[in-house]
Amino acid sequence: MFRWLLLFILVVPAIEIGVLVWAGNMVGPLWVILLIIATGVLGAYLAKQQGLDTLNKARDNMQMGILPHEEIFDGICILIGAVVLLTPGFVTDAIGFILLFPVTRNPIKRALQRTVSKMIESGNITVFRRF
Repeated sequence: MFRWLLLFILVVPAIEIGVLVWAGNMVGPLWVILLIIATGVLGAYLAKQQGLDTLNKARDNMQMGILPHEEIFDGICILIGAVVLLTPGFVTDAIGFILLFPVTRNPIKRALQRTVSKMIESGNITVFRRF
């Protein structure tokens, strides 16, 4: 896990710099700066909207006595999407938008759920329950 995180931390900024330089040569630096600002503002708006919707669904489920496990994973994806959208760059913006839209978020959420389930089954994560 640490190796993948280290690789991600090293590779993504290098790709972002390359894409930003390429875009700056194609459309000009002013347009690149405006696009970065626009995606940040749009991303913050979408993250707020999706986050509040997820929070309301979780609240409704809890009032009905249902564990909001789907909403917890939605919230994790939305949080990660919002964080990467606020970082400047087009690659991270694409990842952020994928995590914010429910249609594209669902396959990633399912993979995350499977990963957590496998970690629980293998004993890497311990779950404590009150009875």
